Amino acid sequence: MSRRELLVLTLLTVFFIGLFFARGAKDAAVSATGIGAAVQSDAEEIPDGAGLLAEDTSNETDVEEDVFASTGFSYAHDMPEGDPVQFHEVWGYVLADRVSEFKPDLPITDLVYFSADLDCYGEFESIPKRSTIPADFKGRVHLSTTCSSRSLTHFVLDPQFGVNRKVVDALVKAMNTNGYDGINVDFELIPKRDAKHFHSFIRDLRKKMGQEKWLTIAVPARTKTLQNDAFDYETLAPMVDRIFIMAYDEHWSTSNPGAVASMDWCEKIADYAKTVIPKKKLVMGLPFYGRSWQDENYGKAWYFSGINRVLGEKKISNVQRENGVPYVSFKTEVNVTGYFDDTYSLVQRCRMYADKGINRIGFWRVGQEDESFWQWLEIN
Repeated sequence: MSRRELLVLTLLTVFFIGLFFARGAKDAAVSATGIGAAVQSDAEEIPDGAGLLAEDTSNETDVEEDVFASTGFSYAHDMPEGDPVQFHEVWGYVLADRVSEFKPDLPITDLVYFSADLDCYGEFESIPKRSTIPADFKGRVHLSTTCSSRSLTHFVLDPQFGVNRKVVDALVKAMNTNGYDGINVDFELIPKRDAKHFHSFIRDLRKKMGQEKWLTIAVPARTKTLQNDAFDYETLAPMVDRIFIMAYDEHWSTSNPGAVASMDWCEKIADYAKTVIPKKKLVMGLPFYGRSWQDENYGKAWYFSGINRVLGEKKISNVQRENGVPYVSFKTEVNVTGYFDDTYSLVQRCRMYADKGINRIGFWRVGQEDESFWQWLEIN
């Protein structure tokens, strides 16, 4: 190497060493991301002032995220203003296999223990025991009974099969043996032609239970009277002590996205219910749960033409075979829409019902709620 080349090399070395120390911490951060990132950083110069603006925005985001983290919520969790809402009765469903989610000091007057479910023979495989409810809960406890299909419900209700009386006897025995305060009937899949059989079943159950125990029934939401409706509010009201209106599932898993229970819809249900159910027997049900929908669902059975179309749209040609059977794996993006209730919306709905003179509400179900809600509810 000539003396001239050696001089040039020495000058370049000194230059780059000086450049390195002049950039300081910035170069240290860049070097941590790798050489490729450093080259990109050198190529993308930030105009004067832009760096300060970007830094300020980042700091604001960090502060906002810190605020959410400190409250325990992942979003701007608005809270109501004013006083707690008061009701005479508050009902809450509790799952037998999730009783640990229930706290006995909650402002609940009536606990519905879910559930004694009928099997394909019209028999109860298992019945929740009241003794598994915390002993320091001082409210009433009702045994809920369910029937999980239309065909099974028909089998249980139609007297030609001789099952209805056996179910009535079994329910009353379970209520008395376990010390329940009443029975809650939650048959939601009643065929239209079994409406009269259902009403006879409720009358028989009422007679067998006697007047000291409470008979309650859960019914779907209605905004008007329907023809041949097994859940006709006016027909059922004289037979039972309370009617729990399930004012939720306005939108469901296979519907278009929307609120589980929008305020306007709930208001229409309450306005109608007040005209056909005595005030003392009306319990308006509220949801603690939410639902989400996605615009594309790939977890399902496919026509060949369908999977072939998807592969074409996604430009996927890397199909492999496992013992001759083609299979594919790919990542994709879906849009998710979700609706849920928090303390703010629950209190708003409660106040709407209270303003209408409704003094009994209930919830499906305890354990799903925004826990900060309970401080806004009082028993009067």
